[in-house]
Amino acid sequence: MTTQDLEAFAVWVEDLMRERGYDIDSPRGGGKSRIADEAGVHRAAVTRLLQRQSMPDLETTRRLARVLGVPVRDMLIRSGRLTAEELADPHEHLVAPAPGTEVGRRPTLEEVAELLGVPADRREMFVRVVEQFLPNEAEISVQQDRADGRVLVEAVTAAAPGTD
Repeated sequence: MTTQDLEAFAVWVEDLMRERGYDIDSPRGGGKSRIADEAGVHRAAVTRLLQRQSMPDLETTRRLARVLGVPVRDMLIRSGRLTAEELADPHEHLVAPAPGTEVGRRPTLEEVAELLGVPADRREMFVRVVEQFLPNEAEISVQQDRADGRVLVEAVTAAAPGTD
């Protein structure tokens, strides 16, 4: 980590703090103490970062990310601790559909197993296990009540095989 990394990171964090309403500029504004309290870290760690004395440790970085509402991944990359290549985005594979799949179609369990890296010889077992935890679409329908945002679940009773 260079002093340039520390400077750039501190400027970015300061901007985030100001955007989120922390008064870090006035001596008696209380912003440094407030963010430290909300993050559960020592005020000195926040002060050292803002004065460009030292980079926060990983736990402090994680806690500040939570309070500031940014992904820890972004904090680690911006701090210069890791590169984007070293810390692959776990959602990248979701950006584009798998080759040969329709856009908007729910992936099959076999496709999910492949995306997750389940070895080919274990995919059948993966599918059988996961199927046990998924609701049968004939048994449960979920409706979104748009008026107040509540999710209503209606159980639809399906006759057991052989019973009428």
